[in-house]
Amino acid sequence: MPIGEIYQREIGNRVSQVREAAGISQAELARRITWSPAVLSRIESGERQLSAEELKKVMEAIGTPEALQLSDVLERDWRIISRPPLDHPDQNLLWETERLCRDLTELKNQPEVRHAFERRLAEYVEDLRRTADLLLKREHEIAFIGSKGIGKSTAICKLAGLEIPNADGGPATPVLEAGGGGVTICEVHLRTGPGYGILIEPCSDDKIRADVSDFAEHILSGTTTDVECADDSDEGSQGISQEIERAVRNMAGLKIRREKGPDGKTIRSDEAKELANRATSLREYMVEVLALMTLHRRDRRDIWYDPSVGKPPLAWLKETFEQINNGRHPEFTLPARIEVVVPDRLLETNEVTVRLIDTKGIDRTAARADLEGHLNQPHTLAILCSGFNDAPASDPRLLLERAKDAGVRNLELNVALLVLPHPNQALAVKDEAGVRVQTIEEGYDLKREHVSMALEPLKMQGLTIGFFNSFGDEPARLRGLLLDCIGKIRQSFKTHIQNASTNARTLLLNYHKEQVQEIVRSAARMMSTCIVQFSTVPVLNGHVHESLMSQIQTVYASTIRASVRREGEWINLSYGHHLGYGARRLAVLALDPFVSKFKSATEVLEANPEYEEAKGLIQQTRHVLDDAFEELLRKAQIMGQTAFTDALKLDSSFWSECGDEWGKGRGYRDRIADRNQGWFGDDDRKKLEKELWDTITREWGITLKRLSSLLEIDAPSKAKAII
Repeated sequence: MPIGEIYQREIGNRVSQVREAAGISQAELARRITWSPAVLSRIESGERQLSAEELKKVMEAIGTPEALQLSDVLERDWRIISRPPLDHPDQNLLWETERLCRDLTELKNQPEVRHAFERRLAEYVEDLRRTADLLLKREHEIAFIGSKGIGKSTAICKLAGLEIPNADGGPATPVLEAGGGGVTICEVHLRTGPGYGILIEPCSDDKIRADVSDFAEHILSGTTTDVECADDSDEGSQGISQEIERAVRNMAGLKIRREKGPDGKTIRSDEAKELANRATSLREYMVEVLALMTLHRRDRRDIWYDPSVGKPPLAWLKETFEQINNGRHPEFTLPARIEVVVPDRLLETNEVTVRLIDTKGIDRTAARADLEGHLNQPHTLAILCSGFNDAPASDPRLLLERAKDAGVRNLELNVALLVLPHPNQALAVKDEAGVRVQTIEEGYDLKREHVSMALEPLKMQGLTIGFFNSFGDEPARLRGLLLDCIGKIRQSFKTHIQNASTNARTLLLNYHKEQVQEIVRSAARMMSTCIVQFSTVPVLNGHVHESLMSQIQTVYASTIRASVRREGEWINLSYGHHLGYGARRLAVLALDPFVSKFKSATEVLEANPEYEEAKGLIQQTRHVLDDAFEELLRKAQIMGQTAFTDALKLDSSFWSECGDEWGKGRGYRDRIADRNQGWFGDDDRKKLEKELWDTITREWGITLKRLSSLLEIDAPSKAKAII
């Protein structure tokens, strides 16, 4: 491929990388090839194009194997797999995969190839292409998940070096605002960029109005504690999250003043209540607050550090973040997500880029869409944070349990438990004989054993468990844990490609061997027998809305109120998320026993030495089942979420009736539960549930047909094997 067809800046950047890896300065390389340093500088910056001959000359002057290979890499013609960046560490593995996919496709397109064999070839190509796409992507996310006040923000800042030293020698101050919980208003992303800066994704106008409505109702209730306590006695809960209340107050300039009276006692006055006392209705009060917030002027979405401000970058970043997070910056509205950008790499690796995510702290329930979504992404590492004494805490356990119930795969690969001890907690651990440990590491090791045993009921004892004391441990400890986990994720992509490639090459080699084909046909017949036994989907007694009903009985009554006000969609109680989860869980309950039995049967067959030549078919069938089942679960989840939430959106009377239940005294939660139970028990909703079950049954039939098409092994053709 002509060099001009590839983005020149990428080539220049790769030349620079190869030169630096060889330990050669720009001036030295220019001297070797008798060019001026200015010319080489323009090449590496992408300003000057290189001819093929010039590139060869430069690479020969560098002389390393990596340099000498670059010209060959540029000539590669990618047809099936997307072209990887020139600096991709798995460039050669991906190229071998590309070549193998071409061989498989060439044989598949031969007219004499029978249908069943064609299906096997096509499945291999699709599997290799899909996994290559996973390996191609080098952007990973690490999401820290845990309860309010657990110490996520402090650990992240320690890890990323985002701390401001204390002049008195005390603990450094985190750049991300930290405290006793209830500090961060939304999910915060940290990523590498061109400098120090902050970007926000703004809340929609509808969401802001709903938040202000919560705030207004809270203030008009006449209490500074909790508007719902009169209903359900949820002590310590709030009718509006303290982060949102704080931001709305600051944006509207409604302060709480504390002054000393003549008798020396503190007199507290609330400007928000004073404004409320002058309003004649909830709507009027909302309008007054919204007007004071001057949302029309808050249209800024990013801000970048300028040295002219006269402050160090991290001090500026901390101050600006706190202003935006607390609603004190006059140009920024309420953020739905905040991105903090820093110029340095967040983890010490050139192979991948990492985005750190500080999730909004868990309050009462961990079953939230924003959290559970992180546990089912192939490039995301979910770090479940727990305190030391109660590890594994109830929130991580609930998230793991729900993920397993929903059929989420690779949990032990994409999830890790991070225990965040306070100083001296590790040294307080005692062994079985009651003897106190001698070192912190001994305390960590003993606690790791206890945590692993506690996870055995979930069959998650193999989960990665790490420890990090933000006030005593070196950041390298946490960096090592995260890099090791990311490395395992990436290695799983490579291992899958390597195994599938080995089986595919064996298939090409043995295609014309009748003796091998007879063994393959025998294994196929045995697996086909299993498929016939699993063709009927059992009818379950469960319902799609069970997860939702469980959460209604768990969360604060004010959380239910906030969700009702937003027609079922709020961060702490999303109807759509729980209905989608409930549909997926039903599909798992119905079909996972069949999937497990079939996989067990194939594992027994694979272990039989007589079927060594059929190993590729056995493994391929198992992988196809895994992928097809995951696709089925995804469709069930989408069906459960969209069908029922669409019906809910159309039923304005349901939300109106639920809204009228607020303020009628105790029993609010039970009254809402009864109304929900009645809504889902209606004949129209039963029809939706039947449609869901019909979809699951249909998709299961498609899955079995896809498996059967691989197993319809017949006599081989006279086509030559492609090696």
